[in-house]
Amino acid sequence: MTHNMEIGRSAGTPASDLETAGAAGAAGAAGAVTQDATALCRRTMLKLGFGAIAAGLAVTARAQTASPARGATMRALPGGRTVKLVPSWDTVQVGQMSPNANPAVTIRSGDTVWYDGTWTNWGNEAKYGMGFKEREPIRKKYPNGAFSLIGPVVIDGAQPGDVVECRMLKMRPIDWGWNSAPPGVGALPGDFGPYLRYLKFNDARTHASYVPGVNIPLRPFQAYLGTQPPGDRMTSANFAGSYGGNLDCAVLGVGTSVFLPVQMDGARVWTGGSMGASGEGNIDQTSIESAFEEMRIQFLLHKRSKLDGPMAETPEHWIGFGFADGSLDAALVACIRQMIGWMSAATGIEPVDCYGILSVSGSFRITQYAHQTRTVYATEPPKGVHCMLPKEIFTAEMLQRLSAYTRA
Repeated sequence: MTHNMEIGRSAGTPASDLETAGAAGAAGAAGAVTQDATALCRRTMLKLGFGAIAAGLAVTARAQTASPARGATMRALPGGRTVKLVPSWDTVQVGQMSPNANPAVTIRSGDTVWYDGTWTNWGNEAKYGMGFKEREPIRKKYPNGAFSLIGPVVIDGAQPGDVVECRMLKMRPIDWGWNSAPPGVGALPGDFGPYLRYLKFNDARTHASYVPGVNIPLRPFQAYLGTQPPGDRMTSANFAGSYGGNLDCAVLGVGTSVFLPVQMDGARVWTGGSMGASGEGNIDQTSIESAFEEMRIQFLLHKRSKLDGPMAETPEHWIGFGFADGSLDAALVACIRQMIGWMSAATGIEPVDCYGILSVSGSFRITQYAHQTRTVYATEPPKGVHCMLPKEIFTAEMLQRLSAYTRA
């Protein structure tokens, strides 16, 4: 049973503080009044250490991450503009990243992109109450993937070897979503028939009624966040790799920084797959699929970073990823090795000691488990593991080293 709720819009930003993307992404950096926000961020982080900042703002940080659907936001670092990006067929591609797409917006490091809404899957064709048979022809129109990716966001000065820090400032869902499992997907591809359940969200966007007596807390996140991989071919929105992509990690909500290696000039950041909430593991292969009324991401460019894969940071954890085509065992091993290499290089701790530290304090969790036997499209790699490494185990000096290494 669901309940009908009215949409409650968030307060807007004054027009004087905004730039709007035109059909071909004409909002560029001309006339910008910005400081070097990357340098400002780096100086602040290195002077105090991110751990010291997090400790000094512990109450605020916990409030931001405990229930991000309750209107919580993460503050933008000062010095950048706010640039408005409106979804349209000029700024959205379904199921793929195109290396030849015109920039949706061009920004400078430190600018915040105000996404004035995101689309539901399949080019916003998913509508509340559609039956499974109605949805199937739409799903099959987009063989490269379901996500409506908005972008690319081009960052002035970004070059291969740099890293883009994506600070997730705000995400407010629309008032509905769904969970579904077509035949042949998920962890139990043959146990059930086609499954589809629509959910209504309350006005405050704090929870969704699933079945009578069960309310799911909303913790919105973006399933897809990636830079453009090198080459001249389309990249499927189902794929994940060293550039990020389909990370589909439920803990990357408001208050998170996601670090993505740059692999093409301008970085060309795409995002999509707006989710209301998900369990870690994503076992039927969908979350609460939805869209956002509003989303804000601040982009910081870090030059000449040593990162060779995606990382994430919350006020309380560092997060690393491992993916594999074969088994969860292989994904776990990939994640462990990634975390050992990163932590040892950043801190100077011997790799074998990092292995022990991860064993006694790291939490290794299933990101997703896709066992696809017959489907329109497939998640690649289908198995994912992420590590939650608590910051509380480190001294302020060690936290500063981790932050400085990651932000180069």
